[in-house]
Amino acid sequence: MTRADIVAEAQDAGQRLAAARDARRRERAARILAPLVVGLIALAAWDLIVRVNGIPPYILPGPALVLDSLVNDWETLWPSLLVTLEITVLALVVATFGGLLLAVLFTQSKWVELSFFPYAVVLQVTPVIAIAPLILIYVDNVHAALLICAWIVAFFPILSNTTLGLNSADRNLLALYRLYGATRWQTLRYLRLPSAMPYFLAGLRIAGGLALIGAIVAEFAAGSAGTSSGLAYRILESGYRLEIPRMFAALFLISLTGIVIFLMFTLLQHLILRRWHESAAPTDD
Repeated sequence: MTRADIVAEAQDAGQRLAAARDARRRERAARILAPLVVGLIALAAWDLIVRVNGIPPYILPGPALVLDSLVNDWETLWPSLLVTLEITVLALVVATFGGLLLAVLFTQSKWVELSFFPYAVVLQVTPVIAIAPLILIYVDNVHAALLICAWIVAFFPILSNTTLGLNSADRNLLALYRLYGATRWQTLRYLRLPSAMPYFLAGLRIAGGLALIGAIVAEFAAGSAGTSSGLAYRILESGYRLEIPRMFAALFLISLTGIVIFLMFTLLQHLILRRWHESAAPTDD
């Protein structure tokens, strides 16, 4: 191979690498721009439908009226958003630590998993809206009752995914650890937990949205007024008073909160896994 051939191959490789970088940049831009364009089209269509048909605001307000209500009613909506966020975050924290610890316990003892996992399934398949009234009856503190309802919804994805991840460690590596006399703690720390990390993060991303849903459903069931009212009560209150723009504003805040939670955990998953796991590694094609 001549020197010219080597130079030509190096230039060709550099061009392919630059083309791959450009493709990744275009893909990242498309991930942001495409949803924005669709959202803007949907808002324009919504506003056009309201204006052309002359729909009154107590039936369907336009986007501008919803934005105006969001600004004017911010002093009412902001404290309610903080209440809903507090319940969501606390429920997610409790579900995360409880699900992780219980999954580790399941991995260490098959009998414990066989004995208790079916009851976790029962909690998952039972609609929280059906048991929320009972929890509100038996728990005197409304805030604690709402937290329990949100925890029930968020708990199972973390437990199920983490248990699956811990049990999915490579069997050959497990045999190698046993061959070298590794303790259960060493096997758990250096093999099972790293293997379960992608599963745990996927469960955490699902549980974040479910914790918000559980908090909203529990607030609907509670229907409690006062300074500790969440966004769900604001929706109920707006419906009773036919303040539909405020209802849409509260719905917008709930949706925005769910999107932010999902994006935060997606970013966390990418930052943790990008250097060593195939699911987050960049592709060159």
